[in-house]
Amino acid sequence: MPPHEFSSPVLRVALPSPLRRLFDYLPAGEPPACGWQPGLRVEVPFGHRDVVGVVAELAEHSELPRHKLRTVGRALDNAPLPADWLWLCRFAARYYQHSLGDTLHHALPARLRQGYPVAGRTRTLWRQHPDAPAEPDFARARRQAELWALLGQHPHGLTTRAITAHGLTHDVLNRLLRKGLIERREVETAAPGHDSGSLLATPALPLNQEQSTVLAALHERLSDFHPCLVEGVTGSGKTEVYLQLIEAVIARGRQALVLVPEIGLTPQTLARFEKRFSVPVLALHSGLADAERLDVWEAAASGRARVIIGTRSAIFTPLADPGAIIVDEEHDGSYKQQDRLRYHARDLAVARAHYHGIPVVLGSATPSLESLDRALDGRYRHLHLTQRASRHPPARLELVDLRHQRRQGGLLPGTIRTINATLEAGKQVLVFINRRGFAPTLTCHACGWLAECEQCDARMTLHRAPPLLACHHCDSRRGLPDACPECASGDLRALGSGTERSEETLQTLFPDTVIHRIDRDSTRRKDSFARALKEIRRGEPCLLVGTQMLAKGHHLPHVTLVVVVNADGGLYSADFRAMEHNAQLLEQVAGRAGRAADPGRVLVQTQHPDDPHLIRLADQGYGALARELLEERRLAGLPPCGFMALLRVESPHADTAGALARDAAGALNHWLAQNATRARCLGPVPAPMERRQNRYHLHVMLSADRRSQLHAAASFITQWLEGSADARRVRWSLDIDPQSLA
Repeated sequence: MPPHEFSSPVLRVALPSPLRRLFDYLPAGEPPACGWQPGLRVEVPFGHRDVVGVVAELAEHSELPRHKLRTVGRALDNAPLPADWLWLCRFAARYYQHSLGDTLHHALPARLRQGYPVAGRTRTLWRQHPDAPAEPDFARARRQAELWALLGQHPHGLTTRAITAHGLTHDVLNRLLRKGLIERREVETAAPGHDSGSLLATPALPLNQEQSTVLAALHERLSDFHPCLVEGVTGSGKTEVYLQLIEAVIARGRQALVLVPEIGLTPQTLARFEKRFSVPVLALHSGLADAERLDVWEAAASGRARVIIGTRSAIFTPLADPGAIIVDEEHDGSYKQQDRLRYHARDLAVARAHYHGIPVVLGSATPSLESLDRALDGRYRHLHLTQRASRHPPARLELVDLRHQRRQGGLLPGTIRTINATLEAGKQVLVFINRRGFAPTLTCHACGWLAECEQCDARMTLHRAPPLLACHHCDSRRGLPDACPECASGDLRALGSGTERSEETLQTLFPDTVIHRIDRDSTRRKDSFARALKEIRRGEPCLLVGTQMLAKGHHLPHVTLVVVVNADGGLYSADFRAMEHNAQLLEQVAGRAGRAADPGRVLVQTQHPDDPHLIRLADQGYGALARELLEERRLAGLPPCGFMALLRVESPHADTAGALARDAAGALNHWLAQNATRARCLGPVPAPMERRQNRYHLHVMLSADRRSQLHAAASFITQWLEGSADARRVRWSLDIDPQSLA
């Protein structure tokens, strides 16, 4: 007998809780129209409150006696949540060793977590009735005639607000409605019905030979799982390939999901896609209001939205007819969620494409070593775009030696002369410095005191607008001291350069040049980033001073010179991924130069011009360096040539955190020895920043040669921690495939 036919099944409900277990309830009242089955949202009593959960399983029996089970308050749905969405949530919870209830909670739009129905908002449209006469006789009803003529100009209909804005009243509407001349219909706010006969609003652009070859390869297997890595230099036209692939997907009546790394890239991508397609294209990102997010979620689940563009959380968007998934800038670190459910959207995209049997395209000029490794060993198809649309080759990095040379605001005299020559030629210059604020810290010239955060093992950043010291790790702030707190000297000096100091220096050097500073501090106001980009793209000579916000995918056609103020920030680190991430960032920011008619140039100031990795990057490009780094990882057994999980333990008390970390490592080592598993446990060791936000952080590293070995050990340690009374007094998390050791 199928589970849903039990006379009185036990409902095993996933609730928003960190506990990796389900909770048993008895059904109450009338069952929903579809009967009790997995995927239904229910409101249940949990502790002293009512919460929304999802029925995960139906069972005949419970470990508890039936008379001790609480009953479901009410069923919130008459049909289960989308099956593809449920599968992805179950997969993510299992792979990332996370609570299913918390995973479902994370993946649901806020309104569905609050108990709202699974329905998007609608609006009322008025239009001429299709059966009405072509020219009704309005006699002396002048206002009715005006309304009739107005609706004739808008065959798809007008809202009530648009009609009243023309000076026409509700009374006129009702009179025409009673005569049967007009009709009222409710349409969805997001992706209303599409009845245009044309798929494209504007024609596709012509492709060069390389683009045509890549697109043909993608077309070969549109109906089955086909993972492809498109490695294309910046400005090589990857987006046009995506657009023409999506055109083929939509022509088959299917949907496409496009992931972009940051919310700042969403508007420009959405605008380009909306300009190309006449079908509904919707965006899904953290900047949407709760009601808007549910509108998009429902439009995608119903199939009305044909193209969905979003940031990492959009991977959990249900699709009625999935046809392809595209992950742009697949290497970008923002695809990794760094708290709670620590998933990687790129990896979930590949898993989801495999489940649906559809192609997945990973695009980047600087592929992650994980994707590159799979492409090189044949698990992914490796496609290349080596030519820029501008026909200029990508600018190579020119290493500039910072040693033993005087600097002004972090810039060498020769660099300043090159900037001046570029501006005089009527071009734009991008000065890249990946540090916010005026300077990395404040120091006393007399005694060497440094402004350090009271809550973190970190120095406070000096800001000038407004003047203050800020910690960029815990966001604590304090005013600038009048004198050194150690020796009372008034000789306090800014140490190093940030975006604010670079901006100030450049404004002094080039007083008649417009300067745009782009960082998290200068773009806090809504739409400020978009307005700055719009002004920059007008093409007038200007200076751009920015952080990595400017390095990610933005088309800046008038920039011909990029200056990297200091390339050494990410070169040497305890994190084995540091060189990979730093090389990607340098290559991406270099890609902003020479994207249009004029060739580009990239000056990279460094204290280590003889570093062999930097030399390889400058002379041979990212591809050569990535292969060298892959070989180093293979020799060391590090990801992607091995598998890793990171147990993070934190507590306000160092002794408490240390005791649990040691006990967990001991239990794990004992289990590994008993099971003869070739996984390894390292630690505990202090985190690179041991004290952060007045909490002490320790790490226990788990590594293995095979994924199955890693997950077996990870499953053991999560169960051990959940059963440990000491673990309830600290905060801990297990990060599968960590992208950072911070």
